[in-house]
Amino acid sequence: MGEHKRIGILTSGGDCAGLNPVIRAVVHRAVGTYDWEVLGICRSTLGLMARPVQVVNLEIDRVDDLLTKGGTVLGTTNKGDPFAFPMPDGSLKDRSSEIIEAYHQLKLDALIGIGGDGSLAILRKIAQLGGINLVGIPKTIDNDVGITERSIGFDTAVNIATEALDRLHFTAASHSRVMILEVMGRDAGHIALNAGIAGGADVILIPEIPYNIDKVGRQIQKRQAQGKNFSIVIVSEAVCTEQGELVKNMDRFGDCRLGGIGQYLAEQISICSGAETRVTVLGHIQRGGIPSPLDRLVASAFGVEAVDLIATGKYDHIVTWQNRQVVSVPIEAAISQYRVVNPNDTLVKTARGLGICLGD
Repeated sequence: MGEHKRIGILTSGGDCAGLNPVIRAVVHRAVGTYDWEVLGICRSTLGLMARPVQVVNLEIDRVDDLLTKGGTVLGTTNKGDPFAFPMPDGSLKDRSSEIIEAYHQLKLDALIGIGGDGSLAILRKIAQLGGINLVGIPKTIDNDVGITERSIGFDTAVNIATEALDRLHFTAASHSRVMILEVMGRDAGHIALNAGIAGGADVILIPEIPYNIDKVGRQIQKRQAQGKNFSIVIVSEAVCTEQGELVKNMDRFGDCRLGGIGQYLAEQISICSGAETRVTVLGHIQRGGIPSPLDRLVASAFGVEAVDLIATGKYDHIVTWQNRQVVSVPIEAAISQYRVVNPNDTLVKTARGLGICLGD
C-alpha cells in the first residue's frame, strides 16, 4: 500500500453536526486501507500550542460509534488567532511557530484541517510558513465556503430550522400570532432561505436582499384579509435594521455577537400590521444533535477523499462537493470566494414563485 505515513487531523472553528463522521471516515480510510497512523489533535490549534502536545491515537475501534454523534470528539476552538494570540497580561503574541514546531515534533507527514473559510485561511498561512502538508475539509452550518455546493453541518442545521418552523405553525395558528424564527447565518442567508421554503414560511428575510418593513407588514395584512389568522417569518441573524445596522449583543468578555434582529422585527411588524408577535431564537440548537443522513454521506465522502489526496501527494487542496461528486480544488481558490445567496438563485426564484415575501 505504499509508504507508511503518520497524519494528523483537527477540527477548527465552531462545531457542527457531521464532524465526527469525517473523523471516522478519515480513520477508516487511512488505517483500514493504507495502514497509516492517525493522530487526533485535541482542541484544534490550542492542542498544538500546548506542551506536551495534546493528541490521541485514533484506531478504527475508537471511531466506529462516531457516525451518529454530534459535535466533535476532538474538541475545537473559534477563539485565539495564533498570529495574534491573547496572553494573560492582555498582550497579543504570534504563536504560529509553536504550531509548526508541534507538527514536526509529532513527525507528521500531513495534516487534515476541518474548518470554515476563516479557520482554513489561518491553517493555510501556518502551513506555508512551516512546510506543513495541509489538506482541507469544509464545514460550516452557514454553507458559505466558496466553490463547494455543500459544507458539513449545513443540511442538519436546515433540518433543525425546518422542524422548528413546522412546530411554530401550530402555536401560531392556535393564538392567531405572527411567529418569528431567528436563525444563524453570520453573513449569508442560506439557512433561512432553505428552511423557509421547506418549512412553509410566509416571509423570508436574508442579508443579501434588502427589505422594507412596510412590505412585510402588507404581506401579513394580505393574509389576514384572506382569513389566514397567522403568519410565519424566518430571518437570518445577519439581517440589518432598516437603518442598515447589525443587531449585536456584547458579552462580559467584550465580544460582540449577532443576535436580536428577531425582536426588532417583532416590534416593527406589530406596529405596521397590528399583529401580535412572538420570537424564537434557535441559536446553538442548529449546531447540535444527530447529523442528518446527507451530512453523514458528504462527511464520509470528504474524509475518504482527503486521505486519498494525501496518498497522491496533492497538498494545499480542499475537498468540495460539486455536481454530486467530490472534487478537490486549491484551498486558496475556495476561500478567496465567499458563497452568499445570489439574488437570482434558483431558490430565491422558487420562494418568489411560491408567493413568499422576501421583503423587497
